[in-house]
Amino acid sequence: MPNVLIGSGPIRNQPGPFRDRLIAAGLTPVDMPGHLPLSGADYRTILPEIDAVLAGGEPLSAESIAVAPRLRAIARTGVGYDSIDLAAARARKIAVTITPGTNQESVAEQAFGLILGVMRRIARNDRILRAGGWDRELVPPLRGKTLGLVGLGRIGQAMVPRGVAFQMKIVAYEPIPNPEFDAKWGIRRVTMRELLAESDIVSLHLPLTTQTHGLFHREVFSLMKSGAFFINTSRGGLVIEDDLYEALTSGHLRGAGLDVFDPEPPSPANPLLHLPNVVSSPHVGGVDAKAMEDMATLAAQCVIDLFQGRWPHECVVNPEVAEGWSW
Repeated sequence: MPNVLIGSGPIRNQPGPFRDRLIAAGLTPVDMPGHLPLSGADYRTILPEIDAVLAGGEPLSAESIAVAPRLRAIARTGVGYDSIDLAAARARKIAVTITPGTNQESVAEQAFGLILGVMRRIARNDRILRAGGWDRELVPPLRGKTLGLVGLGRIGQAMVPRGVAFQMKIVAYEPIPNPEFDAKWGIRRVTMRELLAESDIVSLHLPLTTQTHGLFHREVFSLMKSGAFFINTSRGGLVIEDDLYEALTSGHLRGAGLDVFDPEPPSPANPLLHLPNVVSSPHVGGVDAKAMEDMATLAAQCVIDLFQGRWPHECVVNPEVAEGWSW
């Protein structure tokens, strides 16, 4: 029976529909101990005996792929795949899949949690109160503010009804048109420069690519509205963290909510973690209980489809390997 490594930490050594489906299809789930992200050394230890991986966000490097002669599929439990060496997978004709449509609501909820946390000073007030203080500084409202969405894919779109519910105005930077969606929700498409100048809150919803790496740097932060808030639930690599720190400590930006860092996990010495106007979380935006089950189930189904000779077109991110592909 082919072996499927359960690489994603939250589902490793855990029951669930994903595991039941794999077993029913004649595949053997393989777990390593613990729930922390697998290291390159972990992967290189186990991959020689593995035919497919249900991968989390941990790096799957060319070096790891090179020691996996049986590997036919890497199924990401999520929608980002920047952690996978796609060129190495392509060279070996390994199918790489993602799980679209499974976690956008979870990410949007986390983004709004961070917005509320930093704008309403929830974490900061909690710390002050526990220390014996009683700080009732006035905070800005969400209602009437402009929410700028950088990216309007599934996650960006999931942000929209939540922003509307908070009586916010919404602008978006997104090159791919969607006039029906924009008309339904009253979204105004703008240039990036216009979005930065108008938005009280800038929220990132972009994939990490060679084009977007370091997209938010000193000059871009300087174009943001004075006193604005910055939210990142996408990827840490989109941001030059030293430049964000400078914008936050100079007073140009009022605060930030960060679910992602570069690298991850961040060093305890990362200065962003020590700023009172930053609310942070450990890259948990896309992994609430329901989203994790949905992602794991779809990732497992992608592996099953490939094993049984079906090609999961909507999930494969490297379709160029399809010709001549075999298990």
